[in-house]
Amino acid sequence: MATPTTLVFLHAHPDDEALLTAGTMARAAAEGQRVVLVVATDGAAGLAASDMSAGEGGLAARRRVELEESCAALGVHRLVTLGYADSGLHGDAEQVDDGPAPLCRVPVEESASALAAILVEEDADVLVTYDPNGGYGHPDHVRVHALGVRAAEIAGTSRVFEATVPRDLMLRAIRLAGRVYRFPPEFDPTTFERAFTASADITHRVDVRRYLAQKRASMAAHASQATADAGDRSLAAFLRMPKPLYRRVFGTEWYVERPRRTPAG
Repeated sequence: MATPTTLVFLHAHPDDEALLTAGTMARAAAEGQRVVLVVATDGAAGLAASDMSAGEGGLAARRRVELEESCAALGVHRLVTLGYADSGLHGDAEQVDDGPAPLCRVPVEESASALAAILVEEDADVLVTYDPNGGYGHPDHVRVHALGVRAAEIAGTSRVFEATVPRDLMLRAIRLAGRVYRFPPEFDPTTFERAFTASADITHRVDVRRYLAQKRASMAAHASQATADAGDRSLAAFLRMPKPLYRRVFGTEWYVERPRRTPAG
C-alpha cells in the first residue's frame, strides 16, 4: 500500500481555510492523504460583533474554538498555530504588553523557520500557501506567501502550491451573487479587480463538488466572522446561497504550482 501524501496548508487567520482550500482539504482527507493545517495568527483583529469578544481570551479564544470545529468538519489530522498576533487590516498592529508579536512585525526568516520545522517534522510532500498578492492583499496574507515560500526552501519541500482564485471568474461570480444578495457595506467588489490571479496563470483546478457539505460546515463554524455590529458580513451571504448557486461558486478550488525546487548537488 502506498504511503499517504502529506499536505500542509498554511493560512493567515482562522476562517481563511474555509474560504480558499476547505474542499481540497476535505477531499484529500477522504482519499486517505494526511492533511495538516497551519494557521499563522490568532485572528483577534478580525471584524466581529462585540458579543463575540466576550469571555476569557476574547475574540482570539473564540476563533480558536471555531477553527477546531472547522478542522473536525474537514477531517484535518493535525492543527498547528504558529502563535502570532493578527497584524490588522493595514498591517500596523503593535504588540500588546506580553502578548504575541503581530505576524508582520516578525522577520520573515524567523516565521519561516518555525514553519520549516513543521514541514520537516511532517516530512511534507506538499505545501499550500497564498499567491504573491496574498489573495486580496491583506498584509498577513502577503506575509504568509513570503514565509511559506521561504519555509519550503529551508525544509526542502519541493512542491509548493499557491491557493488563489481566477480574477475574472471571481468578478463574474460577484456580479451574479449581487443580483440575488445585497452585500454588506464593507464589501467593495472593485478591490477584486486587482486581486488573486489571472485565469491564464492557474495551473491546477480541483473539483470539490462532492465535498461542499464539508466546506459549508467549515464556513459555518466561523460564526464570529459572519456578523458585525453593523450587520451581516460576506460570509453570512455566502452561507445563505441556495445550493445550486453555492455549488457553482464554490465547487472548484484553484492553485498555481510554483516551479519545482531542484535538490542541491
